[in-house]
Amino acid sequence: MLITSEWVTVLDETDKLSSMILSSEQAQKLREAYQNVYSDQLLVQKITTFTKMKEQYEDVQRFGKYHPDYNIIMKEIRKIKRELDFDERVANLKLAENDYQDLLDEISLIIGKSVSESVKVPVSNPFFATSSSCGSGCGTGGGCSCSA
Repeated sequence: MLITSEWVTVLDETDKLSSMILSSEQAQKLREAYQNVYSDQLLVQKITTFTKMKEQYEDVQRFGKYHPDYNIIMKEIRKIKRELDFDERVANLKLAENDYQDLLDEISLIIGKSVSESVKVPVSNPFFATSSSCGSGCGTGGGCSCSA
């Protein structure tokens, strides 16, 4: 591939966009929320415990109610998840992650639509999907009654 002045311009614009994203309000809030969660050792320990419990939960799911520790693990994982969900710092981190993802989705749509209106851009938020009946790329091949 030959590097032309067009490619250099595209790479420069990409660097500018990247620095704008990293300096955005959403990115700053995400960094702050992440710092608030992971600076508390007790909270980190709860998250680690939850992660280990999730592995046990996945093992239990393979066998269902026939697993010997089914009831114990199911109750314990719900208890730990509830504790994490009610922690304000974890909730703020989840909101910051969603806001940042929405920013990235919006930028992806703008870039995609600048190439062509028919470009399908996967987005995590249905709000950013196109206004067609099935959204942007339902992936069902018309199974949702859209005209794929």
